[in-house]
Amino acid sequence: MPATLSSLEAAALAAVDETAIGRMLLDLLAVPSVTGSDAESDLQHVLAKHLRGLGLDTDLWSMDLPALRAASGFPGTEAARSEAWGLVGLTPDGGDGPTLILQGHVDVVPPGDPAQWDGDPFAPRTAGDIVYGRGACDMKAGVVANLAALAAIRASGARLRGRVAVHFVVSEEDGGLGAFGTLRRGHTGDACIITEPTGGTLVTANAGALTFRIEVPGKATHGSTRYAGVSAIDAYLPIHQALAALEARRNLRPDPLMAEYPVPYPLSVGSVSAGDWASSVPDLLVAEGRLGVRLDEDPAQARAELEECVARACERDPWLSGHPARVTWPGGQYASGRLRADSTLRDMVHDAHADAVGGPRMPERGAPYGSDLRLYSAAGIPTLHFGPGDVRLAHGPREQVKVGEVLTVARTLVLAVLRSVGTK
Repeated sequence: MPATLSSLEAAALAAVDETAIGRMLLDLLAVPSVTGSDAESDLQHVLAKHLRGLGLDTDLWSMDLPALRAASGFPGTEAARSEAWGLVGLTPDGGDGPTLILQGHVDVVPPGDPAQWDGDPFAPRTAGDIVYGRGACDMKAGVVANLAALAAIRASGARLRGRVAVHFVVSEEDGGLGAFGTLRRGHTGDACIITEPTGGTLVTANAGALTFRIEVPGKATHGSTRYAGVSAIDAYLPIHQALAALEARRNLRPDPLMAEYPVPYPLSVGSVSAGDWASSVPDLLVAEGRLGVRLDEDPAQARAELEECVARACERDPWLSGHPARVTWPGGQYASGRLRADSTLRDMVHDAHADAVGGPRMPERGAPYGSDLRLYSAAGIPTLHFGPGDVRLAHGPREQVKVGEVLTVARTLVLAVLRSVGTK
């Protein structure tokens, strides 16, 4: 153990239970908590039992969805849902120390084509140290790391001067409703670590992402006389080319934290639908996608750039100039966010990691996807990502995580908690 460890820190690190980590990860992965599903709510109730078992004061509540949707700053959603449950666990009042938030989302994306998986996506399997399953790295491994760190601190007998708040949230994958509702309920803290997968790095900034829809009109006619109509598919093509040029312009001078990515702020069209009959010229095409928001960029400015891009493409086209496409903004609306430059959280996590597991200082980077980081940062809470797993494996049929990575993160969190909130 490094000489910087106190006897209490050493005892807490020794109490991190690798066997329990593997067992809990398998249990959580077996719950198909797809965003908006009943199982998403079920998992919140399962996790509430875990928090109570750790002796935490637990707030489990049904969110008022109409009120949240009407609230200023609502981040948008994409998945249909009839309910959403918030869950916060708080260590008993220890005194006048600060509060550190450990945050994780419980929802996962749908598994996609079952044929692409080796078995049931929600029947986790292991191969050595690796656990496979939907949600393995994004981000049930991070949820388990949070619980394992708290269990180890409790087992060590440490008496905290401050408090630890565990925020488990829903709906992160489609906008951040869960974090939005948790913050509006008044749950806050002095700093926040979100255990999203970071692959052995610190993520201190997130780009944003805005969901857009473009409706392109055409003129229907029989397919045998297509020259008498206008295909909405053909009409869309110049817009698609204009979007590619817009993406290139928006990525010319990225922030240094984003410079390692080939495309720091992607503009991606994810779905295109047109036509309702093979022998008819389609009179409507609908394209939906996501627009990357640059670090520190006002989302309104990003929306305006895409709308102007589409409008100019229409002005240059003989058909679209008189029948312009329409742009709307449904679904998730992620702003960007970053850790304040003067925050001590960055160095504290670096030092905790070095003392817990050794090794050189972790690289620091931004991430090209939206996350709950921007909501906590916007609320004035210094926030970063540090968690197990490789985000490149998230949302795919080979999603996986190494139990050893979960152990590393849990051990780092143990020291981060003890050092940030203090002990008596």
